[in-house]
Amino acid sequence: MENQIQEVPSEKTTKPKRARRPSKRPQENEEKSVSAKTDKESTAVEVANVKSDAKADAWSIEDFPVEEVEGKVRFHDLNIPDRVIKSIAEMGFEYCSEIQAETLPMTLQGYDIIGQAQTGTGKTAAFLIAMISDFLDYPLEKREGNNFARGLIIAPTRELALQIADEAEKLTSNCYLNVVSLVGGMNYEKQKMSLAHETVDIVVATPGRLLDFARSRKVQLGKVECLVLDEADRMLSMGFIPDVKSIIRMTPQKEVRQTMLFSATFPKDVQALAQQWTYFPKEVSVVPKEATNQNIDQVIYTVEADQKWPVLKQLIEENGGQRTIIFANRRDETRDLYERLRKANINCAILSGEVAQDKRVKTLKSFKDGIIQVLVATDVAGRGIHVDNVALVVNYALPEDPEDYVHRIGRTGRGGEMGKSVSFASEDDAFMIPEIERVVGESIRCEYMVDMSQ
Repeated sequence: MENQIQEVPSEKTTKPKRARRPSKRPQENEEKSVSAKTDKESTAVEVANVKSDAKADAWSIEDFPVEEVEGKVRFHDLNIPDRVIKSIAEMGFEYCSEIQAETLPMTLQGYDIIGQAQTGTGKTAAFLIAMISDFLDYPLEKREGNNFARGLIIAPTRELALQIADEAEKLTSNCYLNVVSLVGGMNYEKQKMSLAHETVDIVVATPGRLLDFARSRKVQLGKVECLVLDEADRMLSMGFIPDVKSIIRMTPQKEVRQTMLFSATFPKDVQALAQQWTYFPKEVSVVPKEATNQNIDQVIYTVEADQKWPVLKQLIEENGGQRTIIFANRRDETRDLYERLRKANINCAILSGEVAQDKRVKTLKSFKDGIIQVLVATDVAGRGIHVDNVALVVNYALPEDPEDYVHRIGRTGRGGEMGKSVSFASEDDAFMIPEIERVVGESIRCEYMVDMSQ
């Protein structure tokens, strides 16, 4: 999998995109050669940019001691502003995840990135920390208008966009930057009012709604300094690439902006787009040789179609109330499963395109909070589920696109936790097994299963 990303000639990969900043926090062994005048000017900028002078004076990096551990990268070790470090500390993180440790040293210097990483690896924080740090180091001297976005993050689903926006809010909690989310299926007028009355620093959006606002000039993209394309493979499979191309044409040329593109898989079409949209990118892959997370115990149950429901019910009961996600291929299948689970007195909810967006947001929150045990989802809705401690993922039917298998089971085994995925295969879809195994790069254990409760 790591060899899927298109190769770039070596002489290009070593060429910096543009000159970047020096270190903001001198190391102890560095000479303190900054003049008093420079210190005074830097302090003035710092004070002007923080939300609260009292907060800035009350906290320093010494208040966040993190032990040096061999093989781990501390956020302290990177060129990150203290205000961002404070937000990281408040979120409870001390050491970088692998994708963060690999990308941040380069993105903090302004390099473009093409990153291959699975969900649950910390890639959202990786690109947000780089973007926010850059904006704090280079505050705007003059603003042309409040609706000119500095940072733009495009995600394929509403749920994913909202979760990115939530993390961005947390990481900007100690600075002046404002985050605006523009997603379809939610109140258009409310988003329009946000663009009209709030300063737009970072926009997190789905392609369709963003294009509506950009074409009506409610949000201006001509001054975007940093562009992030998250889950590019999913945007391709969902048919969003024409919209994304239209959006990117509204942003500055790639030689001027910084671009970070992330994808779990890199089919040839995504490779071509990545090279088209980035400028001398650095390439990072933190996925194992196999496409799927090795913390996930995968098994395929070959079952008769009429045995699926009783076997599923037995699985959920054996799972002992732990978080479970069940994927189906169609909306009518999710609705039928939801009704069956509800009648069986199983604490469940449904997440599909037919559910109103505000209800989907509430459902996800209830699932995160442990109020709901089981979620029944379609691929499109399920792609936005980024919840830790999901013990079990069930594919009630094998996905029609083998790539979706990787994304489905990636909802479990996140953040180093162990997880399990169970896939049902009947005579209708068992022919997909070899293709799925080819995509994941390994054989998947198959077991014949019948309902043993009778």
